[in-house]
Amino acid sequence: MIVGRKAEQKRLKDLLKSKQSEFAAVYGRRRVGKTFLIRETFKYKFTFQHTGLSGAGMPEQLSEFCKSLKEQGLERFAAPRTWRDAFHLLEKLLAASPDKKKLVFIDEMPWLDTPKSNFIRALEHFWNAWASARTDIVLIVCGSATSWIINKLINNYGGLHNRITKQIYLKPFNLKECEEYSKSRKLALTRQQVVEAYMVMGGVPYYWSLLEQGASLSENIDRLFFTSSGELSNEFGALYRSLFRNPEPHIAIIKALSSNKSGLARDSILKETGLDDNATFARALTELEQSDFVRKFNYMGNKSKNAVYQLIDNFTLFYYAFMEANGGSNPHFWSASINTPTYNAWTGLAFERVCLLHIEQIKRALGFNAVISSVHSWFYRPPKNTKDAQGVQIDLLINRSDDVINLCEIKYCKGKYRLTEDEFYKLENRRQTFIEQTHTRKSVVLTIITTNGILPGNFANEIQNQIVVNQLFE
Repeated sequence: MIVGRKAEQKRLKDLLKSKQSEFAAVYGRRRVGKTFLIRETFKYKFTFQHTGLSGAGMPEQLSEFCKSLKEQGLERFAAPRTWRDAFHLLEKLLAASPDKKKLVFIDEMPWLDTPKSNFIRALEHFWNAWASARTDIVLIVCGSATSWIINKLINNYGGLHNRITKQIYLKPFNLKECEEYSKSRKLALTRQQVVEAYMVMGGVPYYWSLLEQGASLSENIDRLFFTSSGELSNEFGALYRSLFRNPEPHIAIIKALSSNKSGLARDSILKETGLDDNATFARALTELEQSDFVRKFNYMGNKSKNAVYQLIDNFTLFYYAFMEANGGSNPHFWSASINTPTYNAWTGLAFERVCLLHIEQIKRALGFNAVISSVHSWFYRPPKNTKDAQGVQIDLLINRSDDVINLCEIKYCKGKYRLTEDEFYKLENRRQTFIEQTHTRKSVVLTIITTNGILPGNFANEIQNQIVVNQLFE
């Protein structure tokens, strides 16, 4: 059963209706459900399908490709010595097929592109010289190595330039889809627990598939992440190795960002990591952004060259907050960590990231999803000689074209949030400082996003907009 993914399924099915040959690239992070989506959409019926072999060299890759050709009907052929030969054999198989549309699915294609294999050149020749000259070929390629798909296929400036006719980036589930998936597996999670699980795992379907019925969320997290045999105890290294061929600079960047809640500018990342300011660094930063591990944004009023990079991947944040230091030494580490200062600090940060990943739901809850808007952060640091002045940091501002700015405060708590007099005046001070320093003429509206709302009281009435977590599921 496929949860969500309706738009992606429609785009895949539309490939079969095309009057020309189609070359589609489906990509997304490891474990997000790319292969499952493609196979389920087409009911496992392909004219030819093949999966690349992880870590294998060219001879072994070609050997496995030959096995796939034989299993799917090609007879009496000499073993290919090059990828050009292998694709000629694929042409022979497809030409002989009675299928009205020849549906070809090559999974984990990045693994086939081994050093000095000339795989890309052979793929170019297969598509340009043969497949694109027909009207009955549908080639779907897939891979977790997002950077490879983007750089070698989508942004190819050689023989495959503009040859990708459809690209589908499969994102992790949102909260609503995670709830639907949990219900389909009879996990009996409350919405609060769905949010807490999302704070740990993000919306990666495979991670959610490992949650066991009958066990509490804490027991599941302990088992999956903190036991030596836990299915996700070694996921961090596997994740980054699968996405990026040389993940060392990527990991150095996210490690630096993991300890800087509000994000870092490019120069600060270089200083924190000690990496050289070169093409490798620039590519790693871009690839992390393309893969949705990092968001790039501007502080309101700053130019794009002063962009800030912020780590927003929940699993990575969870890893650095708890897993890196524990190292599997305590199988009940998570249960023992709950309500500790480290846990409380992490919940605030993780819930903030959940909200940043659900901006469209926040806009809808505020009633202006159809209004053009942009998302920012903002900070003010007073001059050093300014007496009694304090800096101001606002993590989420929504700047709207209808002359309104929502100044958002995000608070995670198990029950209702108690807005004290001190907290209210801190918020009001931020609002006034923002107005004074930016000279905005727009209406600046205080907005609080909480898990369960604000406790009724005098100061609760001073907040113009409230959003509760239930609205993030809509």
